[in-house]
Amino acid sequence: MKDESFFEEFAFLLVKYQATNKANKYRGVPLSSICWTLRGLLNMRTEGVNLTSDEHLFLQEWGWIMELSSSNPLYQILKKVDSGQKLSKEESMALERAQQEVKLILEGEQQREQQQREREQEKREREQQEEIKKERHLAELATKYGVSTSDITINRLYDLLCQIDKGSQLSEMEVEWMKLNRFYKPIEIYHKIQHFAELKLKYKATKNQDSFPSSNLYKILKLIENNQPLSPKDGEWLKQQELSETLAFFEEREVLQQTVFSQLKNKYQATKHPDSSVSSPLYQILKKLDADKQLSLLDINWLEEHQLTETLGIVVEIEQKRHFAELKVKYKANEYQDLSPSSHLYKVLKKIDSANQLGEQDLNFLKKRKLTETIAIALDKYAASLKSKIKSGEQLSEADIDWAKQNGREDIITFPQQREFAALKSKYDVSNYKDKSASSPLYAILQKLDKGERIEEIDVAWLEENKLEAPQPSYSYYGWQEERRYQGQKLFSGKIWTAYHKNEATFYEQEYQRTGNKWNLPNASSHWRKADEPRRALKLTENLDFNQIKENKLKSALLTTRGGAFRDIDKLDDGEKCALKAIEYQPQSHHPYTLMGAICFERGQFLEGERWFNEAIKRGASPRDQDAEMKRVVKNAKDENKRLEVINYLVKKDSRRYAWANSYLKQPKDKAK
Repeated sequence: MKDESFFEEFAFLLVKYQATNKANKYRGVPLSSICWTLRGLLNMRTEGVNLTSDEHLFLQEWGWIMELSSSNPLYQILKKVDSGQKLSKEESMALERAQQEVKLILEGEQQREQQQREREQEKREREQQEEIKKERHLAELATKYGVSTSDITINRLYDLLCQIDKGSQLSEMEVEWMKLNRFYKPIEIYHKIQHFAELKLKYKATKNQDSFPSSNLYKILKLIENNQPLSPKDGEWLKQQELSETLAFFEEREVLQQTVFSQLKNKYQATKHPDSSVSSPLYQILKKLDADKQLSLLDINWLEEHQLTETLGIVVEIEQKRHFAELKVKYKANEYQDLSPSSHLYKVLKKIDSANQLGEQDLNFLKKRKLTETIAIALDKYAASLKSKIKSGEQLSEADIDWAKQNGREDIITFPQQREFAALKSKYDVSNYKDKSASSPLYAILQKLDKGERIEEIDVAWLEENKLEAPQPSYSYYGWQEERRYQGQKLFSGKIWTAYHKNEATFYEQEYQRTGNKWNLPNASSHWRKADEPRRALKLTENLDFNQIKENKLKSALLTTRGGAFRDIDKLDDGEKCALKAIEYQPQSHHPYTLMGAICFERGQFLEGERWFNEAIKRGASPRDQDAEMKRVVKNAKDENKRLEVINYLVKKDSRRYAWANSYLKQPKDKAK
């Protein structure tokens, strides 16, 4: 095996004295590194390891080093030159020849490299030209097929548009791809191109090279396809393009259409119109008539302008027959075979359709022909029109009421009352009361309340006894706070309660103004408080001269109700003053003591409040009065901590008696909702 240092030494000498064309590859890389890498790669190749493309390239460039031979005369010559020894004439000539060969090889390589560079430059220039050409083509296609220049840079879209532009067909998958990517405009143009090609084939116009939908030929072929007339200009254009077969198609069809036009004019009595061209609007109008299509207002106006009265008469008759047939279906009268517009049935059905009342003669006509369903529909329709009349605010006439009675439609007579009842129930938040009949006691009660009239004690008792069927909003005693009540809610609550007390308060105020009797004032004040209007109660009693009032009982009653009103608006100190003054005037009345007990509980003075309540009971108050006041205190508490404090006190005192208080522990959460 050769000494590995030999390869490195020989290669170095060859490169140094330019005795090999490989010298131009050398770029100052240490030959020791190159040789070391070569040995590694050769060993890898021997062992069957797959080399990379870069490793193969390295072997191609530097593999010659490992092929050097020590028997090469140049080796000894270059060693002598490098050591400074003088060469023989033969050795000098040999070295010169080697260098000359290297020079020729290098010049050849340089020439080839120059040619390669020139070829690469030409290639780059061609590619640039192709790129410019492609960009122009992209812009043209983008404009032509209605897409943005940014979209068309998508390779697949560009390829597909090129296919379309060449007249090639797209596959279903390719069309689907364009749809998925919302390229709708190119798809539309593609389908038009396909349609254009089909029409060219159908009408013998394939010699024309146009393929894009903007072509004048496409416009003409579509006119021919749709049996539309061509203008003289279009015919001349076809002649210029030498499309005689296409023109023949049109001319044959035009002759046929003119024949049909003439027949239609005879059929629909329009022969006095002189125009026989199929481009005449009359041709299209008559074709519509013959196809049993309804004419537009423009069509009718055209016939009127051209004074085609006979044709208009036929149109009217056709429209009436069509209308008659529709009405027969609509009003279940198909068994009647006559379709003549002069038929009496047609007149009757038009009356029904207009929601007009049928007379006795019309009803008998229908009865004789056993059109019972038609009669039923007619009655229902007229009944509906009367209800609609009521809804619009009109009053029923005597004739309307008589008709309703004669035809067993008492529901129409009661309909206004039912509407008013429903409106009143909605107004007073009792819509869920199940009885909808105008004969319901609730209807009469709500009417009175809504008019501001007083209701009887028997009405109040009825409201107390009857309840709602579903959840309703309820205003608690004196309207303190809105809470949700469920099944079993009394009717005498909420807005009915408020309206009742407002009416009562107004009544007692008016009685006071009428009679001057001051006992009406505490009654009015009490009702204003229950109607949740304590300020009106205060205004009613604010300017009284107690020196002019002789009865201490009346003074006490006025002061007690005034104190209660102050309590309602959280002016507890003013309420206390009124209560204490009331006690001075009538020490044996339990009402002011009860008021004082409630005020103390409002303040959180529970023991003091108990004392006042006990004094009230001594004077005839019922424990239920105390319980009612406790409920008001709990409900009316604006501070949740104070509410909880009152509840804890009451439950601790008597858990059974005040069990109701526990339900208010959840009130904060409910209110939050």
